[in-house]
Amino acid sequence: MRNFSHCLRGFAILIAGTTIAASAHAADLASDTAELVKRGEYLARASDCVACHTAAHGKPFAGGLPISSPVGTIYSTNITPSNEFGIGHYTEQQFSDALRHGIRADGANLYSAMPYTSYSVFTDDDVHALYEYFTFGVKPVDQPVPKTSLPFPLNIRASMKVWNFLFLNKDTFQPDPHHSVEWNRGKYLVQGAAHCSACHTPRGFLMQEETSLELAGGQVGAWYAPNITSDATSGIGSWSKEDLVDYLRFGRVRGKAQAAGSMGEAVEHSFQYMSTADLEAMATYVKSVPPIHDSTDDTSRFSDGATSSELAALRGRDGVKSANDAHPTGSELFQANCASCHSAQGQGSKDGYYPSLFDNSATGSRNANNLVATILNGVDRTTTAGQAYMPGFGGNPDDINALSDEDIALLGNYVLRHYGNAHATITVQKVAEVRKGGPSSSLVALARAGIGAAGAAMILLLAYVTVRSRKRRI
Repeated sequence: MRNFSHCLRGFAILIAGTTIAASAHAADLASDTAELVKRGEYLARASDCVACHTAAHGKPFAGGLPISSPVGTIYSTNITPSNEFGIGHYTEQQFSDALRHGIRADGANLYSAMPYTSYSVFTDDDVHALYEYFTFGVKPVDQPVPKTSLPFPLNIRASMKVWNFLFLNKDTFQPDPHHSVEWNRGKYLVQGAAHCSACHTPRGFLMQEETSLELAGGQVGAWYAPNITSDATSGIGSWSKEDLVDYLRFGRVRGKAQAAGSMGEAVEHSFQYMSTADLEAMATYVKSVPPIHDSTDDTSRFSDGATSSELAALRGRDGVKSANDAHPTGSELFQANCASCHSAQGQGSKDGYYPSLFDNSATGSRNANNLVATILNGVDRTTTAGQAYMPGFGGNPDDINALSDEDIALLGNYVLRHYGNAHATITVQKVAEVRKGGPSSSLVALARAGIGAAGAAMILLLAYVTVRSRKRRI
């Protein structure tokens, strides 16, 4: 009986030990998963996924944001782990294929508004961390999104297969042994997660990145992503590494530039949350990018303009205009809409909250799109340094206080002439183009013409074959 009790006690100890070991193993697994989810969250922030996959006032990652593109409006997808409307049913391989190759779980192709051409460099370990985050760290949102409907023939997603064959890089990142660990980390982030080239590299007529002009500037909807190569005049060669880190973290470098539009969103949702080491690595790589000079740039966009004011000429006027002078002048528009914040002489506020209008990239660039877009859409950027806010003056058709396209052209040209690049000019047509979301592409027309030509050639070929066949029978 004593032996049986001894055996029973030993068996109980064995079971208890096994249970404790299993619990410890489960705890280790849970800890590993939690660490992966945390790492994946960091990578998702670095990739700025929330900016595109969250609609205004919508739930995070639930999609539905309308994205203006030169070929039409593209709606972002729901990337929450919803089984019905999101990516909850995706395997890790399907997630990887969508992220790096632009192929959905159903085999259909994604449009390149999703920067999978940049994410293609992600390592397998980082893809795994992202998958764990979107599977376990994001709340599912069972909500459909509007369907993207581009004009024919771009509505045929299979056309992206040819585009991917021509332009998609399928190689993951490989460190360059000739450069430092910091430089390699910076390159991996700039070319991958941060997808800087997707905005700052010009596009060819097939909407592909012109890789020979890396980071030389490109149009992004209504905004222009400027040259950020190391060229001292056209690019940011005059910036220090610390300037660039501050810009990425806070969205401004006093006396040089302020982030707005999609760059403002990247600062607010992504860059400000990245580690100092990663921001410094990105700055190290960007500063090393070969300079690309625009021959039309004779001065840096950060050093144009000076203080100026026409306020004295307006004082004492009764505001009555003749029938031939019914429209306000650029000077009057400036004093009525801008001077209260940027000051009557354009030097901004003493604390720099309202920036100077001279020594300012938005007014010093030959490409005045960002000045127009800022006047139309305003600025709203929040970081740990506080909120940067400027109201947009574009309004809507029912807003009687909104500035017309003609008003904005007059105001913009006044600002350029007095505070910025006097060689730049803003037309009413340019304002209208920016107001509607940026320039359109001729790609749709070219594709239709190509299809029409191919169809005509096929008809001619069939007619020729038919005639030859009849002649032979005769």
